[in-house]
Amino acid sequence: MTEVAFLLNGTQVVLKGVSPTRTLLEYLREDIALCGTKEGCNEGDCGACTVIVTDGAGAKALNACILFLPQIHGKAIRTVEGISAPDGTAHPVQREMHRHHGSQCGFCTPGFIASMAAAHLNGDRDHDTTLAGNLCRCTGYAPIVRAARAAESAPVPAHLKTDAAFTLAQISSGGERGTREGADSRPQSMDELAAWYAAHPDATLIGGATDVGLWVNKQHRDLPKIAFLNGVSDMAQITDLGARLHIGAGVTIEALRLAMAAHHPSFAELLRRYASTQIRNAATIGGNIANGSPIGDGPPALIALGAVLHLRQGDATRDLPLEDFFLDYRKQDRRLGEFVTGVTLPKSAPHFRAYKISKRFDQDISAVCGCFNIEIAAGKITSARVAFGGMAGIPKRAAAVEAALIGQALNPQTAAEIAPLMSRDFSPLSDMRASKEYRLSIAQNLLIRYAHDLAGAPTSVMEVRV
Repeated sequence: MTEVAFLLNGTQVVLKGVSPTRTLLEYLREDIALCGTKEGCNEGDCGACTVIVTDGAGAKALNACILFLPQIHGKAIRTVEGISAPDGTAHPVQREMHRHHGSQCGFCTPGFIASMAAAHLNGDRDHDTTLAGNLCRCTGYAPIVRAARAAESAPVPAHLKTDAAFTLAQISSGGERGTREGADSRPQSMDELAAWYAAHPDATLIGGATDVGLWVNKQHRDLPKIAFLNGVSDMAQITDLGARLHIGAGVTIEALRLAMAAHHPSFAELLRRYASTQIRNAATIGGNIANGSPIGDGPPALIALGAVLHLRQGDATRDLPLEDFFLDYRKQDRRLGEFVTGVTLPKSAPHFRAYKISKRFDQDISAVCGCFNIEIAAGKITSARVAFGGMAGIPKRAAAVEAALIGQALNPQTAAEIAPLMSRDFSPLSDMRASKEYRLSIAQNLLIRYAHDLAGAPTSVMEVRV
């Protein structure tokens, strides 16, 4: 059990004896009857549970259903009940939702309001991206997006600006870390994490809880030992090393997306389709890697970029090529008590491209994720890195295809001739997302698409041509 202190709709809250796996949504609805925040899917997909969370990094929309209470220690929370002003004046997005008839049954509306208010606070006008994690099945998105656009120019309400000035000194919780009892931990540095994890190597490390939250909500797992990593600030930085970038394991997918836009725009676009804004605001790249999923979108791109993985066990550290970390389905080269501290990747890769194939464009898991990166000299390919997710039990390079590309001039014809070699590299499985035949055909076609892409032909699936 542990102690958690935070601001809730502008009021200080200190909770003692909190179960470390009790979610914010459970607390809101069951403990204090703030039932505007809804429980829908209870796994972070529908957005009905969206709340605004503000800390030193700014305000963001998060899913309360997979946000454990220790993760909000020292933060400011706004539910739909606290988005309107204390005197009852509606927030601009609430007013415009009403004026544009943006709600029918209303179940999803509180989550939409929270997402829209967070975007309004941050000056974010990419409403299609912002609202991709909020599902509506009766109103339709047109009036909702119209409402968001109509509210753009309205000033941010003064009461929401106060959360940005919130500091831990405002709460009498026994200091920045609060009280920690039993086997859960909130380390504040890599050194502290390393020491604690060495003593508790069988513990569960939680970054954003976007996966572990489902273990608790859907599988009802008991997690007797937990370390929450969101306080490890020295593991949440992006560092410019000159020709390379070091990405800390605690960097969120959204922060990584924004950082990659200037260096690897195709990677940034891939990350834009990683779940939803709420999930990207919580999920970390270290968790995406350590999870070991064969359909995680981060590892194939990082492998194609030649990323080096950094690990730590106690005081010992080691580095290895990221592709060597994945051994078999859900099995990684990670020793007992060892954790991912970050990855390093080249700052520039002009021929890097990443393609995600899924049934839905937004908020869907990849059927196939193909990532390509070549170097060319005198018109010939001198090196090739081709990595796929969804084609094997692990994220994996296409060795036969890579070897065949060396010395070739990449063009659609050459790519079509080499593409059949994908069958040497992969024997994909059939599942609910795609058949093995479809996956193999897609992998071959993505190589041809890559050649067209580098030749300057339009290849975006968002373009419609007659």
